[in-house]
Order: sequence, then structure tokens, then C-alpha cells
Amino acid sequence: MAVIFTSIIKSNPVGRWYIELTDTSEEDSVEFCLDMEEYAKKIEEMGAEYGPDVEVQWSADKDVSQEQINEVRMAIAQYEAKQKESENTQDDGGFNPNG
Repeated sequence: MAVIFTSIIKSNPVGRWYIELTDTSEEDSVEFCLDMEEYAKKIEEMGAEYGPDVEVQWSADKDVSQEQINEVRMAIAQYEAKQKESENTQDDGGFNPNG
């Protein structure tokens, strides 16, 4: 059975989004992430003990705007693209055969 992490997009008083990440199997296991780099690092750290058996459930607070949700989606896409690019880069001085 997969462990469930909840990722809730929230908005601070100045209108900046952040993500509240919770491991639902542990009490008091809450992390606050201000960007995708931090979020990915926390997911990796928190999920290490569970291996590949992790499910992430996303939601957003009611005060989060559609624009903020789109910003998070774009940040996720940019992070994933960056990860794919670094996977394609070989150890031969940075040559990327795909471009």
C-alpha cells in the first residue's frame, strides 16, 4: 500500500504561493516549500524510506488564485524539463546529443 503525501498550494499574505507538504502516515510531518527545487528535495527526503511506493495528492486552498495554480504548474514543468535536460547531458563536457 502506498504512503500518501498531500501537497497543498497555499498563498501567503503578500500573495506568493508556497506548498505545504505532509506525510499522512506520520504525525507532525509538515514541510513548507517555497519553490520546486525545495519541494523536490523534501519529497525525495521524506519518501526515501518508502521507496517508489509514494502517492501525492494535490489540492489548493480556497484563497489561491488560478494564476497562482498556473504558476505552480509552470514551475513543475520547468523543473521536469531541467531534470530531463540534465539526464540527457553526458559527462563529456556537456555535449547534449538532442540539441
